[in-house]
Amino acid sequence: MTKLALSYHHTLFHILTPTSTTHSHLPFHSEFLHRRRHHLPILRRSLSVVAKAKTKELILGNPSVTVEKGKYSYDVETLINKLSSLPPRGSIARCLDAFKNKLSLSDFSLVFKEFALRGDWQRSLRLFKYMQRQIWCKPNEHIYSLIIGILGREGLLDKSAEIFDEMAAHSVARTVLSYTAIINAYGRNGQYEVAMELLERMKPDLVTYNTLLSACSNRGLGDEAEMVFRTMNESGVLPDITTYSYLVDTFGKLEKLEKVSELLGEMEAEGNLPEIMSYNVLLDAYAHSGKIKESMVVFRQMQGAGCIPNAGTYSILLSLFGKNGRYDEVRELFLEMKVSNTEPDADTYNILIEVFGEGGYFKEVVTLFHDMVEENVEPNMETYEGLIYSCGKGGLHEDAKRILLHMSEKGLVPSCKAYTGVIESYGQAALYEEALVAFNTMNEVGSMPTIETYNSLIHSFAKGGLYKESEAILSRMSELGVPRNRDSLNGVIEAYRQGGQFEEAIKAYVNMEKVRCDPDEYTLEAVLSVYCFVGLVDESEEQFRQIKELGIQPSVMCYCMMLAVYAKADRWDMANELLNEMHTNRTSNIHQVIGQMIKGDFDDAGNWQMVEYVFDKLNSEGCGLGIRFYNTILEALWCLGQKKRAAKVLSEATKRGLYPELYRKNKLIWSVDVHRMWPGGACTATSVWLNDMQELLINGGELPQLATAVVVRGQMERSSITRDFPVSKAVYSLLKDVSSSFCFPGWNKGRIICHKSQLKRIFSKDAEIENIVGLSNSPFPFSGTKTPSREVKQNSSSDAKEKSFRANTELMTSGV
Repeated sequence: MTKLALSYHHTLFHILTPTSTTHSHLPFHSEFLHRRRHHLPILRRSLSVVAKAKTKELILGNPSVTVEKGKYSYDVETLINKLSSLPPRGSIARCLDAFKNKLSLSDFSLVFKEFALRGDWQRSLRLFKYMQRQIWCKPNEHIYSLIIGILGREGLLDKSAEIFDEMAAHSVARTVLSYTAIINAYGRNGQYEVAMELLERMKPDLVTYNTLLSACSNRGLGDEAEMVFRTMNESGVLPDITTYSYLVDTFGKLEKLEKVSELLGEMEAEGNLPEIMSYNVLLDAYAHSGKIKESMVVFRQMQGAGCIPNAGTYSILLSLFGKNGRYDEVRELFLEMKVSNTEPDADTYNILIEVFGEGGYFKEVVTLFHDMVEENVEPNMETYEGLIYSCGKGGLHEDAKRILLHMSEKGLVPSCKAYTGVIESYGQAALYEEALVAFNTMNEVGSMPTIETYNSLIHSFAKGGLYKESEAILSRMSELGVPRNRDSLNGVIEAYRQGGQFEEAIKAYVNMEKVRCDPDEYTLEAVLSVYCFVGLVDESEEQFRQIKELGIQPSVMCYCMMLAVYAKADRWDMANELLNEMHTNRTSNIHQVIGQMIKGDFDDAGNWQMVEYVFDKLNSEGCGLGIRFYNTILEALWCLGQKKRAAKVLSEATKRGLYPELYRKNKLIWSVDVHRMWPGGACTATSVWLNDMQELLINGGELPQLATAVVVRGQMERSSITRDFPVSKAVYSLLKDVSSSFCFPGWNKGRIICHKSQLKRIFSKDAEIENIVGLSNSPFPFSGTKTPSREVKQNSSSDAKEKSFRANTELMTSGV
């Protein structure tokens, strides 16, 4: 025996003997080695002392026991409760039908663990036998080990052994995990000889060495783990993925991952080439720590050793680069993968879909899906969920609909997560009826909506000020026992604010405390926007100050709202002070760039790229944040008299897919749909729309039969109170200044219209004027002075309007 091997055996007792503070989880393997050195008494002492096996009565657990609410996911809790209430001869297959393709093996392991805690082995065994007969939930080694352990704790050794022996027939490999489970089952029941026989079957082979490394991992024994690994290598036993998992775990705890890489190098030098999965374990460990440089070193090391990377290798690196926002390198690495003839699998595409979805490359995600289908890579549920999630964030409702159809053609029932994405995609495109149809459809096909589904629907309606629809969803949640959370109430507050129900918005904010929901930054911003809409300067300042006092850096949206309210009140000294504060912000370049853009520092085509860079960066957050972001900037620019810049920002927003419903132009109708905008953005869009019609006429084009400005959608379209919506007031006031021919028709109070005959008179009268609505930038007045610009005065709140707003919100402010 070599000196190295002697040292190895000398350290075994230290590795495997439990101490006062740590316990070996695998005593049988250690005692087997000591027995070979004539230490059988140690085996007897280390084996667990338990009662002899008892014959268990075939009595099912208490059906009245239900799982603690919130302990697991909704689906897992539902399954546990259904199984618990299942009678002895009830159909377990019928019970599981509703969960087909919805639960993972990890979910099933939670079910087994719950029944293990209850000692309900009968239901566990019935569930296991059902899973063995299925394809969609075929048990893996972990599930086998769980059921072996459950039966072993109940003394049902025959059944444990039967399941252990079945593993080979079911093509489930037995490793240290399942061997440990069966050895523990015999050991805890005092069947020491059988336990020893099982150990004899393992001998000093791969499983034994992995068992020793497991003990080293549990106790953080780095030197001993290294000794075991070297002896293993010397003995000609090649490590597997389990080996390196333990090594990575051991040296990871000691913050010495480079030691694993060193050991890999030694193996290569001795001609023992590690398998690809061993490299992947180390690569994944570095990637998990975000260490790009070290990960690439391992990647090149394995290539240099002649070990060809597989799809799993590339997937690890693609995910690592994606999480660090290095999207160009993700594309390059994926190209390298294809060039090297390494075929991407579904997991690879799922990672790419997640990476580019999180990065805001929503259309690229859809392109990936088409590539995947063309290359005959079969998508799975994770693929579809990732795709539709990206479509939801990006408002790609047509793509979401096609993907949903593709799932149906494959015979797959879309999950609640997939339907939630579809609903969100419709909501981002202001297709409220379609969103509601999708919501009702998911109920019909048996895909139960979650709280996220309801919240998505609420926020969809909220952006258009459809507060009655949002209220209806909230009521439905209460009727069905779905708990409302902070996100639900944030959506309702936004709906009230956009719909001009300012008093109700503040009431909802105050009621958050009653339902034990703490406000977040989104809530505080929404309340600030309420005060700014009403024009309450003092209350807006107090809310802005509170956000700062909570240690929150006010977002660009908050600053823009404050700029708007100061401009309405002719508080130019405060507006200038706020712009300077944005310009000198040292923690956010977004604040600096937007502040400078508002002041006109980026008007030149050459430096406008800085603004585009910020807009592109924010695009990754999706349409939800994008609409709020552009609404606040347009509000500030319009109120500050910076109309030309507002039009340019609006153009940037539409280029990025926001407000897809904004303009519709054909021979019959020209429409501008501003119902999801704030007053400033609505006036900007309406002005551009009017000027485009004027230009059409001047260039010899034919005016449409009808011009219509959509200011409200949904149930409120035919209600007279739509005129009180903030957007309705602003657009109607602007259009009436242009011509009295614009009016609310009796058939639809959500639209302001003008017929072709009147349009000709309007535009012909001002044909020589450059634009029917001026879109110039007013100069900023100096601090402490009133604005000299007529345009700014026209769009500032008059005393009468300020008094009206205050009268309407007297109760609102008194309740805060």
